Formats: sequence, C-alpha cells, structure tokens
Amino acid sequence: MSRKEIRLNAFNMNCVSHINHGLWTHPRDRSQDYTDIAYWTGLARLLERGKFDGLFLADIVGVYDVYQGNTDLTLRETIQLPVNDPMMLVSAMAAVTEHLGFGITANLSYEAPFLFARRMSTLDHLSKGRVGWNIVTGYLDSAARAMGLHEQLEHDQRYDRADEFMDVVYKLWEGSWEDGAVLRDRARRIYADPAKVHKIAHHGDYYHVEGIHLSEPSRQRTPVLYQAGSSGRGQAFGARHAECVFISSQSKDATRKLVQSIRDGAVREGRDPEAIKIFMGLTVVTGRTEQEAQDRYREYASYASPEAGLAHFSAGTGIDFSRYDLDEPIRPAKTNAIESLTKTVTQPESNWTKRKLLQQLELGGRYASIVGAPDRIADELESWVADTGIDGYNLTRTVTPESFEDFVDLVIPVLQERGSYKREYAQGSLREKLFQRAATLPQEHVGAGFRRTAAVEHA
Repeated sequence: MSRKEIRLNAFNMNCVSHINHGLWTHPRDRSQDYTDIAYWTGLARLLERGKFDGLFLADIVGVYDVYQGNTDLTLRETIQLPVNDPMMLVSAMAAVTEHLGFGITANLSYEAPFLFARRMSTLDHLSKGRVGWNIVTGYLDSAARAMGLHEQLEHDQRYDRADEFMDVVYKLWEGSWEDGAVLRDRARRIYADPAKVHKIAHHGDYYHVEGIHLSEPSRQRTPVLYQAGSSGRGQAFGARHAECVFISSQSKDATRKLVQSIRDGAVREGRDPEAIKIFMGLTVVTGRTEQEAQDRYREYASYASPEAGLAHFSAGTGIDFSRYDLDEPIRPAKTNAIESLTKTVTQPESNWTKRKLLQQLELGGRYASIVGAPDRIADELESWVADTGIDGYNLTRTVTPESFEDFVDLVIPVLQERGSYKREYAQGSLREKLFQRAATLPQEHVGAGFRRTAAVEHA
C-alpha cells in the first residue's frame, strides 16, 4: 500500500517551558539546560538520527502579562520566560549535522529588513541552505511597549506592514545580486562583477530602504518561508508568501476545512495548492506497550500545570481568564491578540468555560495529544494525514529530551517499516528536501518576481 510520506518538525523554543507547561519540574526533564550549547547540539544530533525534516524554533519578544494582570505566574512557572534568541543556536547545531533543517521565528514588526536579510543570508550560507524563517507579526502588547510603542498596530495593519516588509527582503535576497555576480577571479582581481550587483531603492508606506544587500547570494537566496496565521487576513498573507503553514486543531473536521481553505488561497494567488506544506501541532506520549504509554501520560500529567497553560492561552487571546468563575461562559471580546484564537473560544455555540479549558490543558498545553504504543501512534499519524490533507506535524516536547528520544527510537521505525516515513534524507537544501525542486523560490512564488533579469529592473 502506497502511503503519503509524513513530514516532521520538532517544535521547541530557546527557553525552559514551551507548550506543555509545568513539565520542567519533572525529575528527568533537562529543559533547564537551555543555556548550554551542548543541550542544543545534542538535540540536533538526536533529531538527525531520527531523520526529522527540521527543528522549528518558536519565539516571542514580550511577556505573558494578561493573566491576573501581571507576570507572577509566568515567572514562577517559567512560561516562555526567561527566553533567549533562537537565531544564535543555529550555527552550532548546523555544525554537528548535515541534513536537519532549522526554522527560526522572527517578528518582523520589530526587525529592520536590511539587517535582518543579512542575518538570514549568513545563516543560510553557514548551514549550506538549511534555514527557514517563520514569519510572525506579533500579538503581545507587552512586546510593543518594550519596543517603545504605546500599543501594537491593529491586527490587519500588522499584516499590511508585513506585506511591505516581504517586498523589501525579496528585493534584497532575490534582486540585489544577479546570478553570476560572484566571480572569485583571482587572476583578474574581480571577486564580484559590479555590473551585476544592484542597489535597491524601496520607498513605501512603512519602509524606506536604499542599499546593496550586504551578503552575496546564499544557496537558497530566500529562506524557506513558514507562517502560522489562521485569521482571514493571516491566511491571505500565507497564501501569498508561505511555503509551510503551521496549524493547531483539535478535530479532523476542523482541520480538513482549514487545510482546504489554505490550499484554495494558494490557488487564488496563482500557486499550486500543493506548493504549501501544512504541519499540525501535536503532542505524542508513547511507550513500548499501551500500558506503559498510558502510565507515562499520567506521570507527566501529575507534573503539568493546567493553570500555566491557561495563562499562556490568556496571552494568545488577550482575555484574562482569571476573572472568570469555573463554569462561567467565556464572553465575546474585542482584543488585538491572535484573532483566530479569540474567535474560537468566544463563539457562544462553543460553550467554552474556564473549567473546560483547564480540562483540555491537562498536560499544560492545548495541542491535540496522541497517547499509545508505537503502532497506535503510527496509525493515528497516518490517519490524520489521510483524512485531513495535512503533510505532517510540529511535534511538541513534554519531558525533554526523553519525549523526542522515545519518538525516534519507538515510532520512527514503525513509520519507516510501513513506508510512510523516509529511511534516508534527500540531498540538497531544506527547500530541495521538502519540495523536491530547486534550492531557490519557484517561478510562481511572488518572491521570484523580484529577481533581476536583463529585461526587468526592480527598484
């Protein structure tokens, strides 16, 4: 039986507690070693042994201060605080691996596109083309205040600004240096041909940038583009720019509809609907037997903090759930946080209450969970792919690195035996591995339109 090959990212963050909160207190958890580079290089080697497509690194540039109106619980339970820069980790992990990709979250609302483009090009050079960028616009007012603003831009305006940011970095990555500009000709003393290197001149509503891209073209030029917006405006942005989209869902029916909406959006942008790889966030707890897996789940849950998960969710929705009684319905609210999350939990027909949320957060996070022996895990992974049209998963950690070790040692071999997971990596850059095509953006992608040719000059 022919099966669709599942794609896998490990989902992590340069902090102690990422998605499943409270598990940092488990005696076997090593997440407190996040400031030690050996922790990260060891993880990279483990993931490459398991043939993971990538390590996806989340990030925030604010703090979670909505729940109870302060950061007290955030600090006690280390809810993504403290948090270090994800970009700094990549060079070290790339040096100890050959194939593993790296997806780096960077909030363009607080980045200067000229310097950001250089940092990403540098990492793409050093990793030999294994870098991706998770494009986010932010959702925390605390981040805006920390960056000198009174509050965030309004939700849709953040995406308008993001579209222009993308135009700037496309001009830098794709249009500033032509193919063939770098000669490295010692005899003629010509490293780069001046006729093939161009200053961009962008003057828009949000950005004014004039200059030559400081980096020569890297293997991919533009990094693989990841995105996770599920609002209408966020999906429109993803349909235009994203090559990989991350989603979070609790049911197959909702996932199937979201996948179809994403692929329809790609078609409206003149793209192949399969040009976007869709990854669903997922937590897996496994063991050698069904009983061992169930026992492990109960063990993990005994250390988890549902309230910390609720505080995280408060920040995502902009709603202070501490003000609700356990069985009080969650009321509609206008916030400037993650629009799709806020709508999901405040729809009257959904009947969400604080008690219901806490029950869903039994393991400290809201991602769908699968618990069981390796065969059962494999069955579920294949079923979600077949039934919803997703391409793979963002696999969260629970107790680290134990949860990734269990998955690599127990589940990966079953998937490989069934033919639904690769036994060896394909050669090439991250984009080549994911899509079996050239290292650079395909012609139908909007970014490719900024390439400079003899016939077309872009300002």
